[in-house]
Amino acid sequence: MTMSGRISQSAFDGSRLRVILLLDLYEGAQEEFLEAYEHMRNKVASVPGHISDQLCQSIENPSQWLITSEWESAPPFLAWVNSEEHVETVRPMHNCVRDTRSMRYSILRETRPDQPLTPERARDGLQAAVRVGDGVARHALTFTVKPGSESKVAELLAGYQSPRAQVDETTRLRRTSLFMHGNRVVRAVEVEGDLLAALRHVARQPEVRAVEEAINPYLEQDRDLTDPESARVFFTRAALPAVHHVVQGRPEPAGLRRHMLYYPAVSGHGMELARFLAHQDEAAAEDPDSPVYASTVFQRDDIVVRLVDVTHDLDLDIPAALGIKGPGRAAGLQRLLDGAAIGVEGSLDSERTLNRLLSHADMMPVTDRSSAEA
Repeated sequence: MTMSGRISQSAFDGSRLRVILLLDLYEGAQEEFLEAYEHMRNKVASVPGHISDQLCQSIENPSQWLITSEWESAPPFLAWVNSEEHVETVRPMHNCVRDTRSMRYSILRETRPDQPLTPERARDGLQAAVRVGDGVARHALTFTVKPGSESKVAELLAGYQSPRAQVDETTRLRRTSLFMHGNRVVRAVEVEGDLLAALRHVARQPEVRAVEEAINPYLEQDRDLTDPESARVFFTRAALPAVHHVVQGRPEPAGLRRHMLYYPAVSGHGMELARFLAHQDEAAAEDPDSPVYASTVFQRDDIVVRLVDVTHDLDLDIPAALGIKGPGRAAGLQRLLDGAAIGVEGSLDSERTLNRLLSHADMMPVTDRSSAEA
């Protein structure tokens, strides 16, 4: 797809976050759900960054409920929703809920009768400017397989038949990119329209289910896709959200090459590392000579990956490829990167070390399919 105009989507704009969770309950489960919500509400009230939440019940259909919450910014919410504590906190709700849909929004403007909106207040925890998107939702899943099974898993994942790209009138699978780093698998998807509808569409396809069942024996974390609870927990833990995406404001060059780079973070610094890379890619997007045309940063806990579309081989401009071009950038990455986990220890101030880091971070491509091939 050819486009022009700067595209930028980010969880790091500093604005407050509104989270909306739509729920459809099983009949007769309302009281049990309310009890589970009270338990969850007491837990989330003490989470850093949480401001408030509301539980609402439809006046038209008592089985339809709505939870809204407000957060100081996106990062603390993402840290909470992707944590093991959250998985355990919401578990009692699963038997009550038939279907859910989660939406996250940066607060752009607000109206309060007692507080007129001044230019100063417009910058107080609000999104500073309107962002321009491309109508595409991005998401990734990551999981590990048993050591020694990597080649078999790669063969299975590369050999599946692509599902039908058109999900419904408004939703279409655009691209799936799958990479491996050692025994870690990362699958990134791009969807035009409703991401959740697309993920459910893919999960229902016989050819996809056959591959998922085939790799089950090789997974380090057991799962049973015939058990809704087991499947839900697995895919919740595997979720690797996109926290930043940027595209240069010029027409898409021909012959772009896609790479995924793996950046294991120092314990507890995953979000900080993701923010660091996001800031570097924002700066690179302003440079018409940068080889990085588009970049998406995905992060969960201390797992950070960066998907880049570049105009030439990575080793022709290693600092740009790694997202550390400019004074002091290598030192910034060195502080946040768990070098031992990726096999690169010591200072990143030499070309030799940067070459080694790039070779170790560059993940092995397994498959990359656009909707035209689906």
